[in-house]
Amino acid sequence: MEELLNLLRDGHSRSIEMLAEELNTSTDDINRRIEFLERAGIIRRVLNIKNDCSHGCNGGHCPGCKAHAGKSDSSPCKGCLPEGGFKNMGEMWEVV
Repeated sequence: MEELLNLLRDGHSRSIEMLAEELNTSTDDINRRIEFLERAGIIRRVLNIKNDCSHGCNGGHCPGCKAHAGKSDSSPCKGCLPEGGFKNMGEMWEVV
């Protein structure tokens, strides 16, 4: 677990596949570890949201847009994503 935390601390984005390769394990194992660390409050996913969103998004939550009306989903709306989305980016987590 400490090796995974060290990789997450370095500030580089990585896909689950890249993390699995670097730690010589499976993607299922990495997903389990990340889920455990997120639930324990040790890490959190980093979202790159525009600061000038007219929907009132804050930290990835988008309470003001119609796309999230009545949903508990905390993902950003399309208007809050960077141009072109996250197609070529790995995921990032920060150690809390």
